[in-house]
Parts: sequence; structure tokens; C-alpha cells
Amino acid sequence: MFSRPLRQTLTLLAAVALTMTGASACGSGDAVEASSAGDELAGAKFVIGSKDFTENIVLGKIAVHLLKAHGAEVVDKTDLGGTAPNRKALESGSIDMYWEYSGTGWIEHLKNTEPIHDSAEQFTSTAEADLAKNKIHWIGPTPLNNTYALAIRSEKAQELGVKTVSDVAELSRTKPEEATVCIETEFSTRDDGLPGLTKAYGMTIPKDRVALLDTGVVYTETDKGQTCNFGEVFTTDGRIAALGLTVLEDDKKFFPNYNAAVTVRQETYEKYPALETVLQPVIAKLDDATMQKMNSRVDVEGQEPGTVATEWLDENGFLGR
Repeated sequence: MFSRPLRQTLTLLAAVALTMTGASACGSGDAVEASSAGDELAGAKFVIGSKDFTENIVLGKIAVHLLKAHGAEVVDKTDLGGTAPNRKALESGSIDMYWEYSGTGWIEHLKNTEPIHDSAEQFTSTAEADLAKNKIHWIGPTPLNNTYALAIRSEKAQELGVKTVSDVAELSRTKPEEATVCIETEFSTRDDGLPGLTKAYGMTIPKDRVALLDTGVVYTETDKGQTCNFGEVFTTDGRIAALGLTVLEDDKKFFPNYNAAVTVRQETYEKYPALETVLQPVIAKLDDATMQKMNSRVDVEGQEPGTVATEWLDENGFLGR
């Protein structure tokens, strides 16, 4: 038989071991649910949407897991669709927030025709106008600027001698058969998309030389060079480097700045002002290089957006573990 002091010691060690095992179990599996970075949003419930392309889905997942870690109950509606469905859902109250871009807000939602070239002024003007007109509050901006661009496979760029969008415009006049373009459907109708771009640069590109494709297919077809020579890309997309594409200079500075921010209905923001405190440190870390790496992990390496988002938050100490 063990003496009383020894029995007490063994009991204490067993209790410590059990506690450590429980802690380890809580840290495995669905870690975001179990971890807590604070209780600033305890009792809150949010429905979070996102657009349907990789970067916006990753950003949406970042918001989902971050707000959960701060005590909120979250309904995940990421990958909801394009810009219009998300904005409509936000305005109607079907979702409480989603990540939007300053240039999109300025041109698409506020119906301005000329971008503001200074990024800080672009964001401030967009945020102030959207709040005043539509009661939409912008939390941001991120350093990342996910603007549009035209890209071409590098060997073809050298063959055609194109370095700028003005070169593409000249090509559309001198060698129209080479001026073929792959774009998304949304880009084909937006004022900050192909209609505005062709007008600003004086391009002439017939409809039969424009292919409307899904986002991922735009990149692969631009790389192949069979459907099109030029493709609409996002400058923070990891596939640009992975496929060896050359991004052409927007020498007339047509495209606006597209700094990301969380857009939230004003009534929600006023009810939960801690959203600003929770989100801003994360927003400050999201620069071009960071986003390119996360996008590449999804689009090039095949990882899940939720996994990429959670691991990045955890690596940067935002989940309180």
C-alpha cells in the first residue's frame, strides 16, 4: 500500500495529466471553435458573406474564424456569388457583412465614373459617401490593393512587344487578330471593366475576340494562349507568378485602387462597435505579398480557403492560442 503522502502526490499528478489531456483535446480538431481571443463579441450573432473568387472567400473565412474566436456566433455564407448578390444581401439585411474593395464601392455602388488615384483619398471618399447615402460602414482599409490588370504569357509579350495597355490598344488597330481577350462575365459589364477600359484606351475589340470565362479558366487559357492572348487578372492573385504571366502596365491609370475593407450595415456596427477593435489589427496585416501567398496556397497548391485563413490567423497570434 502507498503511504498517504505518496497517494496524494500520485492523485495530484493524475489530475494534472488529465487536465493536460483535456487541454490538448480542446486544441485539436475544430480549434477555432474551442479557442478564444477574447469575449468582446460574446452574445453577438453575425451572418458573413463573400464573393465567389478565391481572395474574397479567404477574406470571408478570416472574418468568420476571427469573430468566432472573439465570442460571436457566426453563420458562414461565404462564396455567396458576385458583387451584386453580396451587396444586395448586405443592404437587405440577409447578411451582416462582407469584404468589399474601395474601387468597386466608388465606381459600382456609388456610380462615380472617375477613380481617385490616391488610395487613401479613394478609400475615405468611398467610405464617407457610402455611409451617408446607404448607411454602410467600411472597416479598413487593408494595405493590399487588388486592382484589375491585363496579363499575357511572357513569351508572347516579347513576341508582340507589348508592355503597357496602350500597346494592346495599338495592337487592336494594327494586328486585330492578336487582340484576343479572356475575361469574367462581371468584368464585361462594369464601368471599371472592359467597357470603360476600351473607351479610355481607344481599343477596338470585336465581341467575337472576347471570351467570357470563369475566373480560374481565365488564367489557364491566358497561359495556354489558344483562346486568348490577354486575360483579365487580379494583381494579388498567386497564379500570375505560378504561371509566369506578365502583367501589363496600366499606363493611363484607368483602374481605381481596390483596397479591401469589411463592409457592415451601420445599425450592426453601432450595436457592436467592438468589431472595429477586433478587425483592424488583422486588416493592417493584409498586404499584397501576404494575400498573394494565401491565394497561391488555394489556387496553386489546392488547399481549402478555410484552412488557409485559420492557419494564417493562428500564425499571427489572432486566435488567442
